[in-house]
Amino acid sequence: MMKREREWFKITSVHRNDLIGLGFDGDAVDDATMERLASKMCDNYVEQLFYLQVGIYAEELGIPRLKEAVNGTMKLPSIW
Repeated sequence: MMKREREWFKITSVHRNDLIGLGFDGDAVDDATMERLASKMCDNYVEQLFYLQVGIYAEELGIPRLKEAVNGTMKLPSIW
């Protein structure tokens, strides 16, 4: 079986309406500030929750583990 090319899948985005929904003036925010907000949110999410949630939902969805991960010979990210 040929391995599929590994693809990226988008999980979220941030919009000015998100700011408005929290009581901030999203219409007053320029693109550069929105980019900085998105970058900070991305960094925080990856550092805090990303790998934990990927593992939880992968197990919930029944995604099989690699043989190396099961027998302990695979180096996993430090969060695990």
